[in-house]
Amino acid sequence: MITTVLFDLDGTIIDTNELIISSFINSLHSRLPKPLTREEIIPHMGDTLEKQLQQFAGEGHNVEEMVQAYRAYNALHHDEMVKTFPHVPEVVKELHKRGIKLGVVTTKIRPSSMRVLNTFGLTEYMGSIVTVNDVVHPKPHAEPVLKAVEELQADPDTTLMVGDSSFDILAAKAAGVQSAGVAWSLKGEETLRRYEPDFMLYDMRDILDLVSREND
Repeated sequence: MITTVLFDLDGTIIDTNELIISSFINSLHSRLPKPLTREEIIPHMGDTLEKQLQQFAGEGHNVEEMVQAYRAYNALHHDEMVKTFPHVPEVVKELHKRGIKLGVVTTKIRPSSMRVLNTFGLTEYMGSIVTVNDVVHPKPHAEPVLKAVEELQADPDTTLMVGDSSFDILAAKAAGVQSAGVAWSLKGEETLRRYEPDFMLYDMRDILDLVSREND
């Protein structure tokens, strides 16, 4: 049975892929020894910004200036480059209509999380929004998922975490909830399957079928 669905944001329900990649490439080209490539960036997407930058700059490097440069570029180009993935608004509304508890669990900071949720009218459907600012240990730790479960007064056994990266699947497993990978992840279905999610989604509407099937 599935009575609660938690969503990751970037790369899962919100298509920020090109914005994120562009933000890294354009804001950091003069701050790193060599330019970043898409192939270098994509494997780290889903982790916190600071941890991603630490990977690119090297351990021990102070990345605060890079964080500010990234966020400035990202904020400037946000509205022109961000969109939902196909069928997201309609699926979220339908899940809410069916009485499914909904939440967001993300490694984004709260201001940018709320900005994108508000932009697409999704905030009102989310009973819990857990950002990197709200926890001590971000995904892949269990804490963010467990916090959302607690805020929603949900049952972990009937909760599904949907995401596009290993961080989402591992956090779900650590928290004792079910997990679903999204095949539209930039990392690719094969990469996600290595982490053994309980389900794989090929279209947002698959969630409706999954919920119906599991709740019969």
